[in-house]
Amino acid sequence: MNKFFRIVAGTALSVAIVGCSSAQKMAEMAESVKVTCDPEVLEVVAEQVDANVTVTYPAKYFHPKAILEVTPVLVYDGGEAVMNPIKFQGEKVKDNYQVVPSAGATITKPVHFEYAEGMEQAHLELRGVAKYKSKSIKLPTKKVADGCNTTYMLVRGGDANAVGSVAYKADSYQEVIKQTAEGQILYKINSADVANSELKSQSIKDFQAALDEIKNNGRKTLTGTEVVAYASPDGGEELNTKLSNDRSKSADKAWNKIIKGKDVTDPTVSSVGQDWEGFQELVSKSNIEDKDLILRVLSMYSDPAVRESEIKNMSEIYTSLKSSVLPELRRARFIANVEYKNYTPEELKKLVEDNEDVLDEEALLRAASLTDDTKQKIELYNKAVSKYDSDRAQFNLGVTYLNQGDLRKAETAFNKVKANDADVQNAKGVLALRKGDNATAASYFAKAGDQQAKYNQGVLDILEGNYDKAAQELAGQGGRNEALAYILTDQLDKASKVLENCNCPHGAYQKAIIAARRGDVNAASRFLREAYKLPYYSERARTDIELADVNK
Repeated sequence: MNKFFRIVAGTALSVAIVGCSSAQKMAEMAESVKVTCDPEVLEVVAEQVDANVTVTYPAKYFHPKAILEVTPVLVYDGGEAVMNPIKFQGEKVKDNYQVVPSAGATITKPVHFEYAEGMEQAHLELRGVAKYKSKSIKLPTKKVADGCNTTYMLVRGGDANAVGSVAYKADSYQEVIKQTAEGQILYKINSADVANSELKSQSIKDFQAALDEIKNNGRKTLTGTEVVAYASPDGGEELNTKLSNDRSKSADKAWNKIIKGKDVTDPTVSSVGQDWEGFQELVSKSNIEDKDLILRVLSMYSDPAVRESEIKNMSEIYTSLKSSVLPELRRARFIANVEYKNYTPEELKKLVEDNEDVLDEEALLRAASLTDDTKQKIELYNKAVSKYDSDRAQFNLGVTYLNQGDLRKAETAFNKVKANDADVQNAKGVLALRKGDNATAASYFAKAGDQQAKYNQGVLDILEGNYDKAAQELAGQGGRNEALAYILTDQLDKASKVLENCNCPHGAYQKAIIAARRGDVNAASRFLREAYKLPYYSERARTDIELADVNK
């Protein structure tokens, strides 16, 4: 519903009624001119304040020889923004201004201002000068509209340097690490008998020592044991299946001798049969000439008989296989499955202070994520970069600088990241966004193409006034910026839904705006008390036109 203002002199944009003898009469007769403003409450969109002022002149009002100069002025705390005058002329004036006929007219003119701090509480007024013959009359100033709504600026959360989001790259640190300890015995061709010498081999001695170490290591827990038997893939599938089964039985008996006197659980026993997987692994690691040909045969044929036949046809190669590969596959493996309890967060923090050199790449990355000390965080990331050439640490170093608002160091760090992946593209987009280069930011977000970049594009859309597009980009992402996009598109129910479980000051302030728009002053006041936990919002609320009724 439009609010009409009667123009008194300067807002009148009019010059005397036909028959008036002087410009002074314009002020006296100006009440018959009507003025409206769209929007009634001015709004800042993408750092701009735009509105349309409509003036209706009644018949026989504008003198045919008069000129009217109207200057729109946005008055705010700390200053005023002044537009160039808009000029009108009567029908008999020989100039190039817009003509207002004596029959009357309705004229709409746009007004435009660049946003400046302090415009949160402002008003638009029109200042006019009427010229008739040799006289100029300064007309009384008239207020046209209030302003300015800056709700979209909540996307910054009170900090222009925090606009846009870049997440740290995750570490692969494991609180519990799965480990195994192994030993093995070898069998003679076509035999399932365990030679006594195999039970005394270095492999078995190492396995027995590992079992003792597991028992005495407070960080290690034995979770299970296995015996797995195999046959080399020569001699036919049926024969090798039986041979592998027999070996599993003899290995199971040998197990009891190996672990005698040790507190070890009974193993699960299994038989693999022909060990094609082990065969491929050993060939890949061997120095056998034409090994690539063997591997190609394995990839071309899945039938064990065909594989064996094709390999045996390569007589010289098969001779090498018989001496260097196949004997290693006539075996049984003894396996201890172990869970290793890694350093706790408290232990990591202490190691950072006492002996950070013992930390591997993943531990350094995790330790950096645990500290709120920016200097220490940077030190740990630099350590991981210098010691392990860690690309993730290099990226996270950039994120740390970005979070501190040091765009120069952040850019330098990101430029050193070797993997130019979506994370890096998104980070460079946020850098551009914080520098005010929106076009470059949008280009980087498009290249990144992931969910975080889509979120940041939604933030950019809000900053540029593309609220409908922002609501689409941010839909389903959750958080205060999705809710803000819905508020800006007047989808208050959706905004409320997004903020249901949001208990932070940012969310509380948006809830206050929603309540105020719905006319629920009590709820708005209640939410504001929560928002005031962040001083920024207590300061903002004083001048927020959205909360004018709450602040009465």
